[in-house]
Amino acid sequence: MKKIWQKDDNATNILVNKFTVGKDLDFDERLAKYDVKGSIAHCMMLAEVGIITKEESDKIIFVLAAILQDILDGNFKIDKNAEDIHSQIEAILIEELGDIGKKIHTARSRNDQVLVDVKLYLLDEIREITVLTDEFFQILIKLADQHKNILLPGYTHLQIAMPSSFGLWLGAYAESLVDDLEMFFSVKNIINKNPLGSAAGYGSSFPIDRESTTYNLGFQSMNYNSVYAQMTRGKSEKMLSMAMATLAGTLGKFAYDVCLYLSQNFDFISFPKEFTTGSSIMPHKKNPDIFELVRARCNRIQSLPNEFILLTNNLPSGYHRDMQLTKEILFPAIDSLKECLEILNYTLPNIQVKDGILEDEKYKYLFSVEKINEEVKKGSSFRDAYIKVGQEIENNEFDFEIGNLNHTHQGSIGNLCLDKIEYQFNKLKNKLLG
Repeated sequence: MKKIWQKDDNATNILVNKFTVGKDLDFDERLAKYDVKGSIAHCMMLAEVGIITKEESDKIIFVLAAILQDILDGNFKIDKNAEDIHSQIEAILIEELGDIGKKIHTARSRNDQVLVDVKLYLLDEIREITVLTDEFFQILIKLADQHKNILLPGYTHLQIAMPSSFGLWLGAYAESLVDDLEMFFSVKNIINKNPLGSAAGYGSSFPIDRESTTYNLGFQSMNYNSVYAQMTRGKSEKMLSMAMATLAGTLGKFAYDVCLYLSQNFDFISFPKEFTTGSSIMPHKKNPDIFELVRARCNRIQSLPNEFILLTNNLPSGYHRDMQLTKEILFPAIDSLKECLEILNYTLPNIQVKDGILEDEKYKYLFSVEKINEEVKKGSSFRDAYIKVGQEIENNEFDFEIGNLNHTHQGSIGNLCLDKIEYQFNKLKNKLLG
């Protein structure tokens, strides 16, 4: 297929073509519907300002609408000989409408086509990630409330520390998701600006109406400076990768906790056998492969910002072909993050927590701070009480009954403020999905 930028019939060298196209066609299927929507908005605007006639616009939009329906129905395939999705859609218009089809590219460049497509795609993916995160959040909140009074040993430095609860543990990850959504909300606001009309980065001499395309594409506002509009290529992807890395950090840490708590040395939780795997030679093994893979995938996702920094930060303003690689870095990572959320949403409701964990002898020093607090309430200074309890521990004279756990501490373990956390989360979720 002749390239849309070719001025003669000389074929592009096959090796050069293969190298420059790269994996673009594999990822362009994701962008197809957004390219059509961008073309429809652009075509409507061209007619509104008189660059093409209303009749020409209607004909172009009719064909574009048919292409969009094929895409939505799953009947559209990218031609492996096409340079990209943009050139294929234009080729279809020209095949159907002749010279009228050629007018669609007036006052725009492939550069701002890609910008529009990627931004619309990323906004939709943010919505999908938000929905999956909401499902995970609701599971955590429900489990936290259900198990808020079941005690769990807290650890610092992997050493036995102070009493906690399953409610506190699960609620902590729920609140972490609130901050993660804050990141996505900030990134959404940055991405949600229309670049269409920036052309190759230096605007257009045609009397285009960028307010029209901004409204028709559903963008919140626009990138006003045409040079900066081009600079958002790579920046949008990098910002989203930072939000994804933040969420992946939460999921990865949670998965690590699950792996730890499932081990025989901790033995705090269990899952039905269908959520674990066995060993080829050790029949007693129940391996947490699901959670280990979530942890590994999330560690990879957390490397994304660094990849984008290395790819984009050493470039001057203007478009560079380096930006083509942003798709193959980000798009599979988006899939991976959603798959991690999906598998956690599927498995976590089946968690089984164990009661009576703190009755184990090794946790008796877990209550040393409670013993100190008792002495303080009797009038001792904290330092003197600390020394006294420390000596009891050294002399193996320390004793504390779980039933003596003071009501204040019991209250702090059981009072998880889940309603406040849920309010904050839902407020952000509604903004992201609105």
